[in-house]
Amino acid sequence: MRVVSTENTSREEITALLRRSLALDDAEVEARVRTILNDVASRGDLALREYTARFDGVQLDSLEVTPEEFQQAGRDVPPPVADALRLAARRIRRFHEHQKRSSWFDVDEHGGLVGQMITPLRRVGVYVPGGLAVYPSSVLMCAIPAQVAGVEEILLCTPPRKDGTVHPLVLLAAQEAGVHRVFKVGGAQAIAAMAYGTQTVPAVDKVVGPGNIYVTVAKKLVYGQVGIDMLAGPSEVCILADESANARFVAMDMLTQAEHDVHTAAFLITPSPALVQAVLQEIERAIADLPRRDILQQTLAHNGGIIITRDMDEAVELANACAPEHLALMVAEPWRYLPGIRCAGAVLMGDYSPQSLGDYVAGPSHTLPTSGTARYASPLNVDDFVKKTSVIGFTRDALQEVADAIQTLAQVEGLDAHRLAVQCRMGEQPEQA
Repeated sequence: MRVVSTENTSREEITALLRRSLALDDAEVEARVRTILNDVASRGDLALREYTARFDGVQLDSLEVTPEEFQQAGRDVPPPVADALRLAARRIRRFHEHQKRSSWFDVDEHGGLVGQMITPLRRVGVYVPGGLAVYPSSVLMCAIPAQVAGVEEILLCTPPRKDGTVHPLVLLAAQEAGVHRVFKVGGAQAIAAMAYGTQTVPAVDKVVGPGNIYVTVAKKLVYGQVGIDMLAGPSEVCILADESANARFVAMDMLTQAEHDVHTAAFLITPSPALVQAVLQEIERAIADLPRRDILQQTLAHNGGIIITRDMDEAVELANACAPEHLALMVAEPWRYLPGIRCAGAVLMGDYSPQSLGDYVAGPSHTLPTSGTARYASPLNVDDFVKKTSVIGFTRDALQEVADAIQTLAQVEGLDAHRLAVQCRMGEQPEQA
């Protein structure tokens, strides 16, 4: 893992160290995804079955999970795991209830009414990776905000296992999150099915959820046909620490994200050289005992970095330049530095707010902006599942108050019909050409 200091390293080098890319410009991947999208759009279920057989090694009789499979999932999940899922669901729902908005209207003294009408989306599709891995937490984090927003129908697509079933944890999480239908479809073909619709999978208004490069490129290509949440890249963490930080806590928080896969990123920014040495020792000690040590070593070697700054002000500046998915404030006074944080998907405050808390049960959705997009993007939230419609309703008196300004601006822009539409309402005779 590279260790640099702002005292003897240029800002360009530091920026390059912190920079991550979505890497969605692979022409070969995009060509394959376009082929899949077009095929599903034209052949529907038949294409889905063929791709499931080819990529997942499963011949399916039915693409949709049956009520009997849901019932069996409830029996197969051990009670302690089911209880943990339900605890997470309650906390996620409670957090997102605070994000709900109401329609509003404002009327001025002349009777001019403006407002905003909030309408939930009708149908949303959630994508959850599957196959060898299982991510019930992603089901909860994506579907519950949609349920809270009032979405009428929530669909879920996930790859089947080799025996043609969906993991019972995913199905139980789907039930807890208010998902209405689950389909055994993965990869780019699942995104195509939800975007265009097939004989079995209805077309949705928006697709959300994480996935591999093929899923992400598919979301990019169908955007416009449907809405999407974001183009998510590999997971990442940046830890902002002072000399008070617990080196073991810092090390484990870096490893928490680094263990996902070799493309994830982990950074430490601190003015304390002593902390850096202690963290490096803790990382070396911890990796030796972790089953994913090969992944961890590769991740830290290629996508890890430690920056020693002159002071905490410079550390905060670099953390904002990093714009990470997760930003951990491992400092003595996290509230002191929070107002200075402008670019982060989630901020984890202090020693007892590890990323695993945010990933599972804290409450906010863990679907967060990555690859520096926290500069302008927000975590998945209730607003992602509603539409805002402007409402305008003026009386004649209210229109009279602004008529001159409208006509002036219309004339400046050379739009005569705009001007005349106001004139005729005011009882004025249009000028003769």
